[in-house]
Parts: sequence; structure tokens; C-alpha cells
Amino acid sequence: MGILNPTGYKKKKLKQNYNNSQISQEDYSWGPSTVRNILKNDIYIGNVTQGKRRVKSYKVHKVEQVPEEEWITVENMHEPIIDKELFKKAQELRKIDTRVQSSGNLSMWAGILKCADCKRAMHKRYCTNKSGKSYEYYICSTYKKKSNKLCTKHTIKLEDLESAVLTTVKQHIELMANIEEIVQQTKDNLRMPKSESIENIKEEKEKEIKKLNDLKRCLYEDWKNSYITKEEYLEYKRKYEQDINKKNQIIVNLNNNKLEDEECVNNNNMWIENFKVHKNIDKLDRDIITELIDCIEIHEDKRITVYFKFQKVIQ
Repeated sequence: MGILNPTGYKKKKLKQNYNNSQISQEDYSWGPSTVRNILKNDIYIGNVTQGKRRVKSYKVHKVEQVPEEEWITVENMHEPIIDKELFKKAQELRKIDTRVQSSGNLSMWAGILKCADCKRAMHKRYCTNKSGKSYEYYICSTYKKKSNKLCTKHTIKLEDLESAVLTTVKQHIELMANIEEIVQQTKDNLRMPKSESIENIKEEKEKEIKKLNDLKRCLYEDWKNSYITKEEYLEYKRKYEQDINKKNQIIVNLNNNKLEDEECVNNNNMWIENFKVHKNIDKLDRDIITELIDCIEIHEDKRITVYFKFQKVIQ
């Protein structure tokens, strides 16, 4: 796209006298480490992360890397320039094994296709049949590269794999219409004002809490006016406070349930939209596979298990 890398930007745009010993003169191509650091930097979604490095001690002035779990991150510190869903997708793709083939091409199934038993990657191979026709197939890498005592072949032809996965994805997309209707009904139910709805129950509990607090105040006055003993006052006060705490907990639980329901609906909507984009799919490609599928496992009996990203299992 003609966009300068950091070294080129400093020299060409900012006119700085900047030199990088690892980059030859006028070579402003992007290096893998630079791209990797950009892809994993959450500053692009509005976060500020600090504490990634520290000085070893006041005696030893050596700077060391801090484990990621000890970093301090403050979210939404500034306007994001990358959508959080896109950033999340980039992090998921970074975890996938995407080593290229000897030809320099990235396999459509790289990091996705695994043996159902040993869970290791499937190895791509070519074979020629008796008629002289060459075809592509996959075999368990443990069996092929290590030992036939550690795992079995789990072989599958590429055309069988593509056909089975494409059919599964199509069937999954067909389910979306029914699921979308259910999700919409759930959303409508969340909005419907029922006598036993969450908001009505919360309102009822809040009124009960107010009444109990009023009783507590009256109780104090009764004690001061000697209508009840101190022991009676403390006993009734303890009981009222217990009841108030119980009702407050009910309200907290109702709020949590409502948030969980809303989150479930939103997640389902996102799941549905991801599949609807590919409604008229007739051929698989790398983008579709990484968008929808988390993992594909090949069994010894040639069964295929597809793990979708937004659902547990489709077999």
C-alpha cells in the first residue's frame, strides 16, 4: 500500500536523522516483528498498558521483561481506532499455527486441521493413483513423522474434507433463520412488561426495603421512649437488617440475571451475523474457515468433527 515503516516515516516524513542498523539504506519494507507488535498492541482499541519492563533492583540496573499477567492495563483511556471485535479476531488468528508450505503458500487448513486422538496437526501429502492421477490428502503428523506406535494414520482426501466441511457450514447457515427467530423472541421477552418481570420484582423488593428501614427508625424511637427493652431493640434490629440484606441480594441477582440474558442475546446475534454473511457460500477459502471454525478434527474412521467458534460441536 506504499505506507512507510517506522524507520522510513521518521526519515522521510519527520526528517529525522534516524538510523536503524538492522535496516539497509532506503529499505522501508515491514519486518515480521514490527507487524507482530502492532497486531498485539491494545493501544489501538483505547487501552493504556504500563509496567511491561522494570529495573531488576536498585543495585542491578538491568531492565527485565515483566510477565504479561503483571501488566497494568487501563481500558478506554482514549478514542479507539480499531474495533474491539476486529482486535479480538486478530489475537485469535495470531494463535493459529500458520507456517507456510515449501512452496511459500499458506495452506487453507493451517492451524485448523488436527488429529482427533493425539490432537497434533495433520500433515499434507500428495499421492498418485494407478491411473496416474495425483491427489492431495492429509495424514496425522505424529504417525508420519514420529512413530506408528504413537498414533494411527487418520488419513482423509482433500476433496472429501472440503465436501464434508462445506456441507456442514451450509447446514449450519440454514439453522440461522430458526435461531434468529428464537433470539428475536428472547429479545422481545426481555422487553415485555410482565407482572413477574425483573423490573417489577425489583420495584417490589425496593418497596419492602424502604418499609423495613422505616420500621428500623420507629424501632429506635420505641427504645428511646422505653416502649421496648434494649434487648428487644437489638433483636428486632438484627432481624430487620437480615431481611434487608436478603432483599438487596435478590436485587443484585436479578440485575446479574438480566445482564447475563442480554449478553447471551448479543452473543447470539454476533454468532448469527457471522454466518449470515456467508449465506450463499459455494466454496471454502481461508477467510471463511478462520472466521467460522475454531478447529476440525479427523477421526481414524474418517469421521470429521467441526468445532465452530460460536457453538460447541457440530458432527
